[in-house]
Amino acid sequence: MSSTMITNTITGEKIVKPITTGKEIIFDGGVMITETDTAGIITYANSKFRRMTGYSKEQLIGSPHSINRHPDMPKAAFKAMWDTIKEGNYWNGYVKNMAANGSFYLVLVWIKPKFDNNGNIVGYIAGRKIPEKEPMEQALIEYKTLREAE
Repeated sequence: MSSTMITNTITGEKIVKPITTGKEIIFDGGVMITETDTAGIITYANSKFRRMTGYSKEQLIGSPHSINRHPDMPKAAFKAMWDTIKEGNYWNGYVKNMAANGSFYLVLVWIKPKFDNNGNIVGYIAGRKIPEKEPMEQALIEYKTLREAE
């Protein structure tokens, strides 16, 4: 599988996404937090997220959140997520993400919209925590089926 490139909208840096290694990074707890604008561009990434992904703050802020999307994740999973949060609703799900070194990590993600004083969505906040084993395994099976259908 070939690598793809992400462009940071603030710095203009071209970040080459790695080819997957198949090696898992075990998420050891805590909460990884990111915030994005309405287009999914990262505006905040806490230190736990930066350590897990291996990207610097400068690389992340201004980059599309897909910088850590693993190629095993089907487009349909993210369409459902975007449909939900754009309507102003809370979403959660199991996700396989990829670090800057090509390793992957598994998380339970929750995303909720951020609203201004007039009730307009101005961005999104996401948190990640350790997933339960059985539901994560089920999600990975479903994602494989969806990817094969794409």
